[in-house]
Parts: sequence; structure tokens; C-alpha cells
Amino acid sequence: MIINNDYSIESKLPKVKTTIFATMSALAQSHQAINLGQGFPDFHCDSALIEHVYQAMHAGHNQYPPMTGVPVLRQAIAEKVSGLYHATYDADAEITVTAGATQAIMTSILACVHPGDEVIVIEPAYDSYIPTIELACGIPVLVGMKFKNAQFSIDWDLLASKINAKTRLILINSPHNPTGMTLTPKDFEILANLVRNTKILLISDEVYEHMVFDGQLHLSIASYPELACRSFIISSFGKTYHVTGWKIGYVLAPKALTAEFRKVHQFNVFTVNTPMQLGIANYMQDPSHHLNLPDFYQQKRDYFRRKLASSRFELLPVSGTYFQCVDYSAISDETEIQFATWLTQEIGVATIPVSAFYREQTQNKLVRFCFAKQEKTLDAALERLLTV
Repeated sequence: MIINNDYSIESKLPKVKTTIFATMSALAQSHQAINLGQGFPDFHCDSALIEHVYQAMHAGHNQYPPMTGVPVLRQAIAEKVSGLYHATYDADAEITVTAGATQAIMTSILACVHPGDEVIVIEPAYDSYIPTIELACGIPVLVGMKFKNAQFSIDWDLLASKINAKTRLILINSPHNPTGMTLTPKDFEILANLVRNTKILLISDEVYEHMVFDGQLHLSIASYPELACRSFIISSFGKTYHVTGWKIGYVLAPKALTAEFRKVHQFNVFTVNTPMQLGIANYMQDPSHHLNLPDFYQQKRDYFRRKLASSRFELLPVSGTYFQCVDYSAISDETEIQFATWLTQEIGVATIPVSAFYREQTQNKLVRFCFAKQEKTLDAALERLLTV
């Protein structure tokens, strides 16, 4: 094909390249490596969930649903949130079903960020946050986490120093990808003090809400009325029910924020797969499907950690998500991307360098593994990792 340079366009995202997830997955495939990099399960979802979707399709529910999501699913979400977090959200005016959590994040940012607005992003951070802010012509303000004694925590003093009259939004994520840390009541107390008497809004990315371990409960912003009244709270059915390819999530937000969210939502996706919404709504009638998840994933976490403990990797704490970060400084002096590439090509296990979750390369000699895998997959990967 002949390219006419007269038709080239100036990129809106000049710093964005192929995501590290696509890069490492492609590298894993080309070297026949076991992929513990990208965050998705390699086991099947519950057949009962598929049956509910099948029944919805055969009942003729195959046309557009309401833009906001089918009413029965929004009501099921409202009941779940009420039961878990003692928070009341109006299913009609304050809950919107989305095409996955990433779309929910983008729509929330586009709905409230105007050119020149500043948005505080806590790094390491999920890779969609910063590009979306830039597409909204906002200004990302980056706040690096503290990393001390092999543990991550939010540097609240640094974050406070970044707040000014231009601050429109703060993005938080707990349980946190990629570090596996979770926020504490003290964190929420500090956050409330920082935003009180301001017009700052919050986005709370809670897609791993049902993966919190060691008897702890997930602390949702929905449980903190002073914060919930200014927050978009995002969750993911794909993460919860092991169906990441279905791309269905939802947003909780007060009525006024939801109204603005829906103005954008209706023009970037309009609506979401009808039979899958109905299937999920029916599946949610048994709350054990999400209530049993912490134990399910803790068993996988503990199995992976126990086996890897005899290796030269140093295991970081994991209080939530299905990710395990490790320190490889006893093994190599290479940069994180170099080490991750070597591990994939030579050892046959794909991982993700934690530096990829920073705008500017930050080197702590950390890589992230996903343990949301079948035991046989973990065993095969562990056999190789123990040779390092």
C-alpha cells in the first residue's frame, strides 16, 4: 500500500506504545512460555453461569437492553452493595452497567475532567489511567508509592502536596494492581481529611473487591458516606466470575455524577451485551458465588507462595488481588524489562515488570506474577522458576 504522508495525523497519545501486556503475551507465545503475566484465569467459569446466559439467549433476549443496563441486574448490584457495604444506591439513578471496568474508568474521567484539570494518579498504576486523562485534555499528576521493607504504601504527605485549586480528581485502586496491597481505615481517614471542603472527585477502582485475604474484609469507598458522595466506584464481573472476555462491569455514583457519566456512556458504548447481563443477574441470586471467592483465591495465593518460598525470589506481601510481586535482586542486576524478557525467553515463564506501571521508568527489581491459574499451570511454572 502506498502511504500518502499528507493524510498522517498528529497522535493524541504520542507516548503510548503497545501495552506491556500484549508485548509479554506475544513473547510468551513465541517462546512457548507459561504466561503468568497478563491478569486472566486459565480455568473455566461456572457452567451454571453459561447456562443462565444460554437460557436468556433462547428466551429471545438478544436485542438492545436499556442504555443504563437491564433493571434486574442493576437491582442485583444494589442488593449486593447494600449487603456487603451497608450502602444504598438507587438502581435506576445511581448504577450503570458498563462494557468492562476499563470503559467505566474512561467514561468517568471523560465525564468530569476538562482541559487543564489536574488528576492525581498513584503509581504504580493500571495502564489505562494516564492515557485516558490525556485524551480528556487533563493533566496527570503522578504520586509514587513508598516502597520500604518490601512493602508498598501510599505517600499521603506527597499526595497532599500535589493538591491545589486545579485538582479535579484523585484515582485510587484497592485491592491494588500490581502490588497486591489494600487500603486501611487509616488511609480512608486521611483521604477524607484531604478532600473535605473541596470539590475534588474520586474514582475508586475496586475490580478485585472479592479477592481480599487472611480474614480481612474489602473496604469499599461505598462504606464511607463522606467519600461515596463524591465518588465513581468501579467493579468488574469479568474479574469476579472468571469471564474477563465478557467485558462487563458497573459503576456506582451519586445521582448527579451518574447523570453526567451516562451522557458520555451513551455515546461511547451506549449499552452492553443483553443475554450476559441477564445471565449474570440470575447467577447473582446465589451470593456464595462472590462470597466464596476470597477463600478460593487465597488457596491459590498460598499454594504459589509456599512453593516459591524456596526459590531465590523474595516474596512481597499480598493482601488482595490475584497478583504476586517478587524481588529478583538476589538473582540479577538487570532492569525489570530485561529480566522479564530473559525469564520468558530462557526460563519459559512470562511475567510483567512492575516498572511498566510507571510513566517514568522506576526500577525496584520487581516483577509481577498472576496466580489465577490452574494448579497444573502453577506447578509447571514453579518447576521452571525454582531453577533460577
